[in-house]
Amino acid sequence: MADLITEEPKQQASGGGETRKASRFQEESEALEENGHDAKRFKVDHEEQNKKHPKRKVVLLMAYSGKGYHGMQRNVGSSQYKTIEDELVQALVLSGCIPENHAEDMKKMSFQRCARTDKGVSAAGQVVSLKVWLIDNILEKINSNLPSNIRIIGLKRVTGRFNSKNSCDARTYSYTLPTFAFAHKDHNLQEESFRLSQETLDKVNELLALFKGTHNFHNFTSQKGPRDPSAKRYIMEMCCEPPFLQGGLELAVIKVKGQSFMMHQIRKMIGLVIAVVKGYAPPSIMQRSWGEEKVDIPKAPGLGLVLETVHFEKYNKRFGNDGLHESLDWAEEVEQIEAFKKAHIYPTIIQTEIEEKSMASWLATLSIHDYDATSQEHNVVNHKVEGTAQSDDGGDSD
Repeated sequence: MADLITEEPKQQASGGGETRKASRFQEESEALEENGHDAKRFKVDHEEQNKKHPKRKVVLLMAYSGKGYHGMQRNVGSSQYKTIEDELVQALVLSGCIPENHAEDMKKMSFQRCARTDKGVSAAGQVVSLKVWLIDNILEKINSNLPSNIRIIGLKRVTGRFNSKNSCDARTYSYTLPTFAFAHKDHNLQEESFRLSQETLDKVNELLALFKGTHNFHNFTSQKGPRDPSAKRYIMEMCCEPPFLQGGLELAVIKVKGQSFMMHQIRKMIGLVIAVVKGYAPPSIMQRSWGEEKVDIPKAPGLGLVLETVHFEKYNKRFGNDGLHESLDWAEEVEQIEAFKKAHIYPTIIQTEIEEKSMASWLATLSIHDYDATSQEHNVVNHKVEGTAQSDDGGDSD
């Protein structure tokens, strides 16, 4: 830098020769940049950014409406199906939280999601962990580059080795559905006019309570055989709350808390209970579904499924009160979460159900399932799958 400064008066004093030399130097510099040799300049920019805003490990609390997205998890290099993470990563780059090369290789920012929500599934309390530059007004800047149906509601510093998936003790989901889903198949009332009786609600909750504990859920997902250890999952709570009216439609919310869930597991758990309550399948199918034989289980629509909360009890107990880190309980963000759900998640569920009748259309398919299917052929197929099954490494996929 000193050489360039002392060269300047010489150029003025010596005239054309030095001027041509300086011009040639500038042209060569521009040519180098055009040929992609500007990495050093970018490196300097990044070093200055690191000095000003050091990279730190954080968690982001996310809320989003999943309609129109092909799930949470990003498929780098594939633009055919847009995901929630596509939007998030783009916003992180545009807001100056991460460099562009981290968007291309998410491992560089130690990115990890707590749950891989499926196509169309929403979230009110998704948590991702990653390393970012802690720029000023970081939440405001990220959200300004996100669509209104995706919000970052909170940010907290965490330990350097924190992993949002591995550090998660449990996940709570909700499933909002019109109560006519529980009407007996011989019921003659119109869908919108159906009202859930206390007797039917009690029956629903008796069936849902059977899921509590550890069971073999190989029949509630795909690509897992009956002897795959990862098919065993622990359910802590599952119940259906009292119904309520919204937009002329009676709705109910099923809550389920478990350590982790496999792809489609929750939707199949709910689908099976609906099939029993409506009279298509006998109650005995519940116990049979956890055995080794293949059982045909219907999968409820994804529209009403919402990731409500992810739990970090062990982490909070160890680090939440150490004076350096915050507890990951998000109590202060509850109002924002509820406001987002009322503005973006519930209206989407209700409006889509009214317009597209996804639940009504799915209910019409329940009669074609073979709830007594226990043929040897099914079991042979299932054991073949077992040999090729891949573990979802304990993560939540629904």
